[in-house]
Amino acid sequence: MGLNERRKIKELQETTLPERVKEIEEICGKAIPYEVDWDSLADDAEGLNFLDNLSCHRLNMALRTICVDDMGKEAVRDSLNLVKLRNVKDKAQMKISFDGGVLEMHCAYALRTPTECTATMKSAKS
Repeated sequence: MGLNERRKIKELQETTLPERVKEIEEICGKAIPYEVDWDSLADDAEGLNFLDNLSCHRLNMALRTICVDDMGKEAVRDSLNLVKLRNVKDKAQMKISFDGGVLEMHCAYALRTPTECTATMKSAKS
């Protein structure tokens, strides 16, 4: 892992992710933490640059849609406890699962293709 990757990971850990957790708390009334598999991103500077936009930002947009009223906010607070993010190398490995209060997203961040992740989040709203 190079210096740029270490700097970006530090920025994500100390600034970006705490801000996103705070934003989730503002949206639904509960701070829901992120757990990132940093090892999966260690050699992927491009992936590190797109993690926030392709996962965190888009998840928060989806949560805003769900949490438009008290019923939606309560549903999220009662069911979502943790968001796990993992970088994968290609589209074939991309997936999203939700089980036991854990939303797990495996995205190929360097490919900048959130299609599968975004489609799965949209279908989960219905």
